[in-house]
Amino acid sequence: MNELKWLAFEVTPKCNLNCIHCRTNASSDLQEILTYKQITKTIDDIDKRFKPVLVLTGGEPLLRADIFEIASFAKSKNWRVGLATNGTLVDEKIATKIKAHFDIVSLSLDGSNAYIHDNFRAQEGAFNATINAAKLFNKYDIPFIINSSVTKRNQHDIENTYKLAKSLGAKSWYMFIIVPTGRAENLRSELISKTDYYKILKWHFKLELVEKNMFIRPTCAPEYYAIADLYTKTHDIDYKRRSLSFSTGGAKGCIAGQSIAFIGFDGSIKPCSYFLHKAGNILENSFLDIWDNSTIFKNLRDFNAYTGKCKTCDYINTCGGCRARADAYFGDYLAIDPYCLYWSNNASK
Repeated sequence: MNELKWLAFEVTPKCNLNCIHCRTNASSDLQEILTYKQITKTIDDIDKRFKPVLVLTGGEPLLRADIFEIASFAKSKNWRVGLATNGTLVDEKIATKIKAHFDIVSLSLDGSNAYIHDNFRAQEGAFNATINAAKLFNKYDIPFIINSSVTKRNQHDIENTYKLAKSLGAKSWYMFIIVPTGRAENLRSELISKTDYYKILKWHFKLELVEKNMFIRPTCAPEYYAIADLYTKTHDIDYKRRSLSFSTGGAKGCIAGQSIAFIGFDGSIKPCSYFLHKAGNILENSFLDIWDNSTIFKNLRDFNAYTGKCKTCDYINTCGGCRARADAYFGDYLAIDPYCLYWSNNASK
């Protein structure tokens, strides 16, 4: 039976920003649906079998009035609990409360300067607020990671963003390859090209070989694992994959519905936060029932159910293809990942 190792719980759709790539279409006008009792009941249900890393996300989770109470409940179950925030609401008082209730925090940073980041976040001053949050986390010894989303408008700044994340003291840096869902559906023309995707992943892998202080890993980029394998074999490199203690292990590409899951603000359960198809809803069935019996989850765990080149690929167990991206592009989460690189003649060069 597949073990749930990591769960993102979207506790609110409210947000003080209107980011151009938001998968939730979050805004300040939206209302919360799930009650504290419904959320904690789900945590109780899951705790019967699993103790995953729980990430409370949104929207902006700090806008939820009982966010710290939810975190405390999960902590009482001996779960490790993380907070995913844009950082703009973090001040001295909030930082001390985060210190008392969370094990780790993720900050969103989409550029190395205010012009690029604020453009992504559609809010002037967002960059300075995020930098201030990082400084406060350092002051109060709160471990944090930085997530950076990439499109054509900021791909030239990727290396500078990595350097800034490192200088801020982040424990890890995750480079997100955007999947066109939510508001990002309007960014299809801005998504990085397949050719640039390959170049960026190759650059990232070479960086990982020499970066020893900060954990780095691309996200929603399962082909990275095939590239790493091919490159190390053709260049005779002794590569030992590292893993952050709050990650899912770092041993495989797409793990949606296999060891991770997402619960939306309306109670919907998905294999990951970018998936379009819903596997069920906690307001109708228990999480464990859906985790065990959903057709979507079963299909994702059965590689024989995959179609096209993924079905016969040597790297099906290593890469797996981004199931959410296949879903977004083809309406078929079992189809080939449109960013597949293995079949390129340059894949191992």
